[in-house]
Amino acid sequence: MKKQTILIDFPEEFRADHEKLQRCIPDAEFMYAGTEPDTTMLAAADIIVGLPRPDLLKNTRQLKWLQILSAGADRYVVPGILPEDTILTNATGAYGKSMGEFMICAVLSLMLDFPHYRDNQKKHVWKNSGNVRHIAGTTALVIGFGNIGREFAVRYKALGGRIIGVKRTPAKEKPDYADELHTIDELDSLIPRADVITLSVPSTKETAQLFGAEQLSRMKSGALLVNVGRGTAVDTTALSDALYAGKIGGAALDVTAPEPLPAGHPLWDAPRTIITPHVSGGWEVPENTGRVLEIVYENLRRYAQGQPLLNVVDRKTGYCVSGN
Repeated sequence: MKKQTILIDFPEEFRADHEKLQRCIPDAEFMYAGTEPDTTMLAAADIIVGLPRPDLLKNTRQLKWLQILSAGADRYVVPGILPEDTILTNATGAYGKSMGEFMICAVLSLMLDFPHYRDNQKKHVWKNSGNVRHIAGTTALVIGFGNIGREFAVRYKALGGRIIGVKRTPAKEKPDYADELHTIDELDSLIPRADVITLSVPSTKETAQLFGAEQLSRMKSGALLVNVGRGTAVDTTALSDALYAGKIGGAALDVTAPEPLPAGHPLWDAPRTIITPHVSGGWEVPENTGRVLEIVYENLRRYAQGQPLLNVVDRKTGYCVSGN
């Protein structure tokens, strides 16, 4: 029986234990890309673990399984990127904790008007900003109630907030930290109830421009918008217009469309806006890379033993088969 050939294509930030990887599938042949894998490596691979450039995968006709290191799989579900029978798995579950904390920090920063105080500090101005808010007693509408949305919800609830979760499909049961659970088709009626709206959805046809001018117009005048999923879920122009017009209370954006955000884009100077360069779930957090590697090790062991893999992505929807 032919040995399985496994190509490991890790970014520099990952410090994987090669011996531990090989112990997961002892009878496999491992290749380590080091930098970008060449076409010979790709063509020989039965399994790839990493984040290979999608355009290079046309040379992987014998690829049986691709394990990516990100939660978002949108670049790999495009028709023609992978062979039809290739299994795709992602790293869902690795990033929720850091992203949940990031979202809480963003909400509190906007509620307490930290952007204004930071601007005053730069100008050496000692001036009270006026009334501020706290999370206790407010309502968060959490759009995308997967791992990231749930980690945020747990923390928001612990600080005294109310949680309305929004899922793609009906929930089988409601966790204690959620006050309500709804499906995405109810979104427009839920928006006016929220003091904070968060988006942690992947990039799919269904989520493109999910939050446009119509949805922004339904927000409370002081409501906040936080987007950590994909920038394509929000109409960037409509959001910029709403912020400058003071129609919403502020926004925290870890993702934008386009991305990176061009230097001359008006969003950079929009009032009460926090912009970060897609770092809420980044590898800057060592614990994140550790959690990703644990998923990789476990899936390699499962593959060797013929067991079901974790985080299998439905390539038609872009979501995990067992996800939301």
